[in-house]
Amino acid sequence: MLGVDKPGSKVSINSNDVLFQGKSLMGSIFGGLKPKTDVPILFKRYMDKELNLDEFVTHEVEFKDINKAFDLLVKGECLRCVIWMDK
Repeated sequence: MLGVDKPGSKVSINSNDVLFQGKSLMGSIFGGLKPKTDVPILFKRYMDKELNLDEFVTHEVEFKDINKAFDLLVKGECLRCVIWMDK
């Protein structure tokens, strides 16, 4: 299961899945990324051209067209959309 619900929401699981199929539940925020140590490393790798993130950007829109960005996302027509605040 992958997802986020509102804080304090209850999660129920079938105990047979845990006991007989070995399933487990583990929580994670940002995939276990530690911002204080990991973000500078990722930033350096990006700046050194070791981590290519630019090709994941499929669309760019001005802030006034933010709804277009959401429409593309909902339709599954974009991977990442950059919303420019100053254009």
